[in-house]
Amino acid sequence: MSDSDSSSHGGAEYKTFRQITRERLLYEMLRSTKSKKDSKAPWKVLIMDKVALRIMSSSCKISDVTDEGVSLMEDLHKRRQPMPAMDAIYFMQPLKENVAVFLSDMSGKRPLYRKAYVFFSSPASKELVSHIRCDASVVPRIGALSEMNLEYFAIDSQGFITDHERALEELFAENAENSRKYNACLNTMAIRIATVFASLREFPYVRYRAAKSSLDASTMTTLSDLVPTKLAAGIWNCLARYKTAIPDFPQRETCELLIVDRSVDQIAPIIHEWTYDAMCHDLLNMEGNKYVHEVLSKSGTVEKREVLLEDHDPIWLELRHAHIADANERLHEKMTNFLSKNKAAQIHHDSRDGAELSTRDLQKVVQALPNYSEQIDKLSLHVEIAGKINKIIKELGLRDVGQLEQDLVFGDAGTKEIIEFLRKNQDVTRESKLRLLMIYASMYPEKFEGDKGEKLMQLAKLSDDDAVAISNMRFLGGTDTKKEESGGVFSLKFDVHKKKHAARKERNNEGETWTLSRFYPMIEELIEKLAKDELPKNEYQCMNEPNPTFHGTLQSSSLRASPVHSAHSMRSRRTATWARRRCSDDGYSSDSVLRHASSDFRKMGQRIFIFIIGGATRSELRAIHKLTEKLKREIIIGSTSLDDPPQFITKVKMLGVEELSIGDLEI
Repeated sequence: MSDSDSSSHGGAEYKTFRQITRERLLYEMLRSTKSKKDSKAPWKVLIMDKVALRIMSSSCKISDVTDEGVSLMEDLHKRRQPMPAMDAIYFMQPLKENVAVFLSDMSGKRPLYRKAYVFFSSPASKELVSHIRCDASVVPRIGALSEMNLEYFAIDSQGFITDHERALEELFAENAENSRKYNACLNTMAIRIATVFASLREFPYVRYRAAKSSLDASTMTTLSDLVPTKLAAGIWNCLARYKTAIPDFPQRETCELLIVDRSVDQIAPIIHEWTYDAMCHDLLNMEGNKYVHEVLSKSGTVEKREVLLEDHDPIWLELRHAHIADANERLHEKMTNFLSKNKAAQIHHDSRDGAELSTRDLQKVVQALPNYSEQIDKLSLHVEIAGKINKIIKELGLRDVGQLEQDLVFGDAGTKEIIEFLRKNQDVTRESKLRLLMIYASMYPEKFEGDKGEKLMQLAKLSDDDAVAISNMRFLGGTDTKKEESGGVFSLKFDVHKKKHAARKERNNEGETWTLSRFYPMIEELIEKLAKDELPKNEYQCMNEPNPTFHGTLQSSSLRASPVHSAHSMRSRRTATWARRRCSDDGYSSDSVLRHASSDFRKMGQRIFIFIIGGATRSELRAIHKLTEKLKREIIIGSTSLDDPPQFITKVKMLGVEELSIGDLEI
């Protein structure tokens, strides 16, 4: 068995995470099956299981696949027509049931295909390989048998998921400790995360949030508290195998990996995030990145059209991380400039006012029309989306809700303000009140002890189902007050009699900000501390921590990721030439830095990976793009899933199987 031997290290060109993922699938897998002797390579069939299909579709377009000689894509587990004159490429998980189907396809006197090229998405067991080799009729028909070691799903140019939608329930629920799914979930997760490092040829320092029992001997250890520790151990075991099995895999550390779970920030998945991307997914009932809108057809009828809000849309790329108010301004500016500069748009606009078109004008329309049609469609789409969002914000009174949410998080509001808001705003939606009280419960668990919690529920007019979501925040309980005293990252307690404590510290060095843009996810602070090597060693332990006597020496620093000042000194700060520099909600350009990669990226510091067990948020995705530019290091975020607030709340409701009192919550 062999593995592809490309490496992200030592090459002449720096390739980003998504570039490497795409090129491995297209070139190292599909293109490798082409015969060098035959210039007119025959078309092939690509056969995938459901996981492999999702991996492929998350990184490649259909046109990419057909360009590599694939004429047909088939489902491994569906009945297929025999094509004995064609070769087949199998891309699948190394599972017994998958191999059984493959052997059935290719064995006997009449196989379905002429030759088979088999690529496993993750390491295959020796038993499975032996099972294939034992079939004498199949072996001569195998053109390749390889481990691709690529079993993750790219969701962004700098993000991936392991597709464990039920990770919260299987790892943190009340009955998780007695569930067989607990170990199965962690094992698959570890394998899939490890394949990210196999693809990028990276060998990380594996850091993880330590269990509370390792910090405080009086704390009882639970399986849910050990999740980051167990996942770190699973990833470490996979990496140890890769060091001996994969050619050119690094033998020394090349990057940093930090593993945390959702307890590190219970607020980010619930709070209203005011960027364009987050509000689209929070308020518009989108299915993934699919947005459905109504357009007027050429025949004059109204029809529904689906569009994908993804990287291929330059307007989406520019606006997705901008504050909604900033996005509105930019769209207005773009539309005004477009109408003033584009002849077709200008004449079309003038003709609406009754002006007659001359022959010369018509010629100008024809010349400009192809550009006009495409650009006006994209601009109109985003103007429509932003308009819908603004209307919903106004109708639901979200500005007042958002203001109170952020005042709570930054310690400028408390019980009095919550009660006053609930009394005065009876028309606020049930979901907004639920999210507000979930934030409140994560910060003030003691306020829900006994009758106090019930009175708040009654005042908010929440259902028993909503009460379950609030009480289940206990399962995501993270840092306690002891950790705060020992120099922890943040406190979830609020003591009005002492110095004000809050879930977030004010960050006044981020440049000009818009209203309601103070909030930031905790991973921002963690990544910055990791980059400076300032994470508390007892709270964030390392599987392969170097000998402390070597810290600070030339030998040690050459192995470890460059600190912030070193990363900055490696290159001059550049200003993008493709867009006017402006101050967005976070003080940085909201466009994806890595989409406009240049020679500067070859000089970037070592990569930083952060993995969040229990679902990542849009605000966290935005944060890693921002920090990539700030730290001049490609930061890649991974998670079990990417959740919008409604999805996350549903998952939290599934954590408890019985009615629970939040008074029992230990934070």
